[in-house]
Amino acid sequence: MHYRQLGKTDMKVSELSFGTWAIGGSWGQTSDKEALNGLALAMDHGVNFFDTADVYGDGHSEELLAKATKGKEDKIYIATKFCRAGDIHDPATYSEESVTNYVENSLRRLQREQLDLLQIHCPPTDIIRDGTVFGVLDKLQEQGKIRHYGVSVETVEEGLLAMENPNVAALQVIFNIFRQKPVTELFPVAKEKNVGILARVPLASGLLTGKFNESHQFEADDHRHFNQNGEEFNVGETFAGLPFAKGVELSKQLEWIAEGRGNMTRAALKWILSHEAISSVIPGFKTVKQVEDNLAAVDVPAYSEQELAKLQAFYTKEVHEHIRGAY
Repeated sequence: MHYRQLGKTDMKVSELSFGTWAIGGSWGQTSDKEALNGLALAMDHGVNFFDTADVYGDGHSEELLAKATKGKEDKIYIATKFCRAGDIHDPATYSEESVTNYVENSLRRLQREQLDLLQIHCPPTDIIRDGTVFGVLDKLQEQGKIRHYGVSVETVEEGLLAMENPNVAALQVIFNIFRQKPVTELFPVAKEKNVGILARVPLASGLLTGKFNESHQFEADDHRHFNQNGEEFNVGETFAGLPFAKGVELSKQLEWIAEGRGNMTRAALKWILSHEAISSVIPGFKTVKQVEDNLAAVDVPAYSEQELAKLQAFYTKEVHEHIRGAY
């Protein structure tokens, strides 16, 4: 495993880490035993960073991480998020009393005394622009409840606004072969301001694994069924904003990336790691096999300059126009 500096924090994190939305809920049927085995395998292979949120399974993913990392609290970093358990548009959700309550609940579920990284969980643009919440986070940092804080954002504009606050240490963004806009518009500013970048939805909700066809049916409790068009939350979180059928069609045009790299999953993750602005890529998982496959991405061959140029042109000419929602 290789490690990268997470922006202006004091943490070096595994370049391939894991998100825990899928093992918490909203991704169809899961098994806690399988999830815990997957987390253990990841740590055995050098993964020292996991991303979660208080709303993933109503705190269930945080509780799973507490079990998995017991006795390793000083070696394993955990990032969690807050605000979506409340009304994200209500300024009261971001008050000192409210945020402190969210933090205390996460600390209790994680069985920790301090959060390594606390992220605002995709707040509305106006909340970021107002900036009052950052003062609250500064206080919590001074109190020792959190080590560092950042923002999970939906758009490049929100990322740029968030970085106007000098104490924002990390941004979490949707970034994959189908969502390349941050490369030119966000990453240079993040580098200048020494802000770490966590890449979420790296496989476009599974599209970039190449395993789906147009007729695939998702379980009713899987967000890939109930949020395909942004019915419940931002459409970009599901298939990176692409209509499912179009995404399947586009993924078939990318099968060549797997040549010499084992499969599309590993190749898609390796592409993300080819960008030096990335501190860590955080794919999700539900099975041990998926953990194994994701871990293998670290060691597959890098992309040539010609291949990178081909993928950039593919995004510009074939993908960009089909992405829905602001990003």
